[in-house]
Amino acid sequence: MKSAVLLVDDEPATQFGYSRYLNKNGYEIRAVSTLAEAREAVFSRHYDAVLLDMKLPDGSGIDWVPELRQAYPNIFIVVITGHGDIPVAVEAMRRGADQFMTKPVNMTDLDVFLRKGLEIENLRRGHLLRRRLAKKEFQPYFGQSSPVRKMMELASTAANNDSAIILYGETGTGKGVLARWIYGHGQRSSDPFVEVNCSSLRGELLTSELFGHVRGAFTTAVEDKQGLIEVADGATMFLDEIGDMDVAVQAQFLKVIEEKRYRRLGEVKVRTSEFRLICATNHNLEERCEQGHFRRDLFFRINIFPIHVPPLREIREDIPALVQYILKTQTSHDVAVPPEVMSLLSGYSWPGNIRELRNVLERALLLAGGLALAVSHFPGISPNSSQSSALATDTLDLSSLEMKKIKVAMDRFDGDTKKASEALGISRATLYRKLKTSP
Repeated sequence: MKSAVLLVDDEPATQFGYSRYLNKNGYEIRAVSTLAEAREAVFSRHYDAVLLDMKLPDGSGIDWVPELRQAYPNIFIVVITGHGDIPVAVEAMRRGADQFMTKPVNMTDLDVFLRKGLEIENLRRGHLLRRRLAKKEFQPYFGQSSPVRKMMELASTAANNDSAIILYGETGTGKGVLARWIYGHGQRSSDPFVEVNCSSLRGELLTSELFGHVRGAFTTAVEDKQGLIEVADGATMFLDEIGDMDVAVQAQFLKVIEEKRYRRLGEVKVRTSEFRLICATNHNLEERCEQGHFRRDLFFRINIFPIHVPPLREIREDIPALVQYILKTQTSHDVAVPPEVMSLLSGYSWPGNIRELRNVLERALLLAGGLALAVSHFPGISPNSSQSSALATDTLDLSSLEMKKIKVAMDRFDGDTKKASEALGISRATLYRKLKTSP
């Protein structure tokens, strides 16, 4: 990705000279002529560096440096003036400038200053990232099967660009873990990872969480609140279960994606935010669009780089390695897994996917009490002949145990498929498919 540079200078010839040289040397440059335009520019998008002339039609560039530095601590600021006296240079540096240059500017020197300054900032961010990663004892393990390898190839490609990503997969498949992996291997990994679960918040609560509000915007708004869109400026935003977002909120969020602008609830001031967007859903969004539950224009905007996260039943060959990995994350000592236990776990259909596998292993460890795991430590996990057949033929036929669980859940919630699917830990689409294919 090119480094974005904002040039603030009111001389057209100077703007042309800078732009031609810096664009040729791999920078993305935007030129403005006044401080007012400069303030608007830095609010509208992220810049890595600012080249700031001292004398501008609406004020002195040096007076803007403290404000710019406070709002954007990581931006590289070069002050340029035709008056190369030492006191001005000292004052510019004191107020927060990183470098001071006099006119006529030597473009080669400017290129060196920019590259060195941006390199130092990248090293600082990398140091912070390494410190954060050093605290993590384990890295995520996804598997080695063909579907997982394909998924990780796409994830690696996604990590190397800034396009919107959407992760499709059933509940419990690890979409959130994959989202964090993409973030951790991306260009914004040193900036915050802002996560919002759209299924846990509805209506006004979700709007307030995303956009923030001012005091008095609604009955319970007793003080100003910063929204997560504001927190995510320059960083990464992860919208989990975006398929459950209310249609009214979808319209507001679409505007943020397209225009990078928003307002807090109850406020007239326009704010800006530019972030990398990762979404996840257990729904078929095209079906949701046809049903009127999801805006088609938002679907097109976020469905730029889709990645399918396979359910556990489609990557059974990865189950033994996943079991060993999960056990290492849950206990400090080695746990013996006899062949009969591994066979049991490999043969089960795992409707709740990896989340269910993790929970089952945690319960088994408690039941084992530090001893080797045994089949008796996995109550309710019992593959039968129909499941073995499903494994052999690679079909999705249901076991009798699964159907019993589904029927109990449907009876318990009086046929409410949403509540039943949540209780079972599967998506509604998966539940419909299972009901349709059941005998």
